Amino acid sequence: MKIDWKAKLASRKFWALLGGLVGSLLVAFNVSKGSVAQVTSIITAFGSVAVYILAESSVDKAAVTNVENKAKEDEKTE
Repeated sequence: MKIDWKAKLASRKFWALLGGLVGSLLVAFNVSKGSVAQVTSIITAFGSVAVYILAESSVDKAAVTNVENKAKEDEKTE
């Protein structure tokens, strides 16, 4: 089974899972609370940026597809 990494990285649930998992592991290994908070916030910030970038690329792709489809329709009517 092939993993669709683009879909995984665009998932807010994935980033919440990753932040929770890493945060829990840091607590389990007795890392200071301040460090746990910093690492968790870095992970969630990166996740937010990744989701935004992938969502925008999806919107851009849809816009290009719409323009291409419109151009093909215009060619057919000419």
